[in-house]
Amino acid sequence: MPSKKVLIIMSDSSSFPLYKPDPSSDSSDKKKVHQPSGYFLTELAKPLSHLLESGYEVTFASPLGKEPTPDPLSVSLAAFAGNFYERQRELDLIERMKRENGFARPRRFNEIGDEELKGYAGVFIPGGHAPLADLGDNPDLGRILNHFHQEGKPTAALCHGPWAFLSTKCAGDKEFAYKGYKLTSWSDAEEKFMERVVFGGEVEKVESALAKEGAEMVEGVGTAMGRITEDREVVTGDNPMAAEALGRRFVEKLRGE
Repeated sequence: MPSKKVLIIMSDSSSFPLYKPDPSSDSSDKKKVHQPSGYFLTELAKPLSHLLESGYEVTFASPLGKEPTPDPLSVSLAAFAGNFYERQRELDLIERMKRENGFARPRRFNEIGDEELKGYAGVFIPGGHAPLADLGDNPDLGRILNHFHQEGKPTAALCHGPWAFLSTKCAGDKEFAYKGYKLTSWSDAEEKFMERVVFGGEVEKVESALAKEGAEMVEGVGTAMGRITEDREVVTGDNPMAAEALGRRFVEKLRGE
């Protein structure tokens, strides 16, 4: 019988590095600060709902096993266009995961051995800016993602989640596993907008970083309902608007459709 277990990769971080002009310097030097962030609620909750409704068992994992933090922007009513009921439904789902699925105490990456990985049907990485802090250079995460890549198991990542793919350079043969793949992530254009309007500083760019490693980036800017891109075992999406479609397609891939 096919496995009904899915691994969900989370960040431990409640912030990400932001580079702001240093007022104490006369040069163009930038000062590194820590901008509050975490996982983006909708980007986790919508795909998670599809998985649970389809009978999949989920396991949460993170670098150090800390309780994941939601991005403050993602739990505001503005993020739900004022839809109080949808926000409450997603918040209730996370509370349920804390009670039933160990969300408050994720498995550490280094606790998940190669033999255990064989029991998972797929892997999902939600977004929010937090992955920029601790998922791109983690060797154990690289080992985990290399397993799903080498076995051709369904792999989904959304928004800033694809940043985690960079970790494959830190494990195994030290090569980027997704070179030549068509991928979609939070775009440079969207990040530059956030830099200018919200953050007032520079952020590392997911789209550029993946392209530099040899991914073929498919930009999602301008698509009203978000874009998802599928290439071989991988399905990726650009922003919260793509969460519903990505979750639905990920489940279809898990079913072999």
